[in-house]
Amino acid sequence: MTKDLYQVVWIMVLITLVLFGSTARADAQSLSGLYKQVNHSVVVVHTVEKQMSQKKRDGLVSAEGLGSGVLVSADGKVLTASHVVHTADAVGVEFWNGQIIPARVIASAPEADVALLQLDMVPDEVSPAELGDSDHVEIGEEVFVIGNPYGLGRTLTAGYVSARHRPKNGSGDQTSLEMLQTDAAINMGNSGGPMFDMEGKVVGIASRILSQSGGFEGLGFVVTSNVAKRMLLEEQSFWAGLTSFLLTDELAQVFNLPQTAGLLVQQVAEGSPAAKLGLHQGQSPATVNDKNFLVGGDIILEMEGVQITGDRAFADQVHLILNQLQAGSTFDVKVYRAGQIVELSTTL
Repeated sequence: MTKDLYQVVWIMVLITLVLFGSTARADAQSLSGLYKQVNHSVVVVHTVEKQMSQKKRDGLVSAEGLGSGVLVSADGKVLTASHVVHTADAVGVEFWNGQIIPARVIASAPEADVALLQLDMVPDEVSPAELGDSDHVEIGEEVFVIGNPYGLGRTLTAGYVSARHRPKNGSGDQTSLEMLQTDAAINMGNSGGPMFDMEGKVVGIASRILSQSGGFEGLGFVVTSNVAKRMLLEEQSFWAGLTSFLLTDELAQVFNLPQTAGLLVQQVAEGSPAAKLGLHQGQSPATVNDKNFLVGGDIILEMEGVQITGDRAFADQVHLILNQLQAGSTFDVKVYRAGQIVELSTTL
């Protein structure tokens, strides 16, 4: 190699290093700037709900829970994951400055794992995040997540959109319950937190991970912002405030049901429509055919005149009926309680 050619090569190497370093610094500054831009809209969600004690003789006890969320409106609406708040007896939303504001669940879609909270008030100098159009998010696009993993609030993780998933056996509107897969780290406590694109817009709500170890292994899933917007802000999915276990076939016979299927009530949130109905929740853990659930609660036979069945058509029908309920509407259920059929009703 001649001296002149050697000098040219070195000059090219130096230019490459300078350009690469400048790009890396620009990317880091961009991500840092975006974090500062949206951080105050991200919240920690504190919950209190009844859970089965590890000491079974103690029965149900109050337990605290943690999740994440994001403020999406100036009037105090917060998006989070349904599994974080769906059966919570009390909810508090903590902002960046440590201020905790009481909140209530106003909509929940457990099938999509998204829920909407309403704050009692909105702190000063807090701006809501902007919802992006998740239909335009492409595989390979850079994204970042802010949340509360393991209670370590305001944690940022970055990565890429790895895939887009839609249910294979959906029907009707359920086919649009899509999720984005990401390698941005998501751990316990991140649930309900926002995933942002590189414009600082919310394109997903953290839902779950696939893991063999219990920690993050590169497979995280978020519900798309368009699904959350449609189900919570446009349709206002009905929040009943209960979880249940479907009894069919052999299990229906074990519980001596007067029909082929029923919903065994598991948990009921205080102040929810389910609580106002007077539904009794499960009291004792049981295992039947390797299935774990709580027994001792009511078994729902009908909701709004629709008999419980084990097929998909029933689920879609009840979903439609419940989402049409308005304030002032009556909510009626028929339950099987201690061998008797009991009719319950409340005004929403």
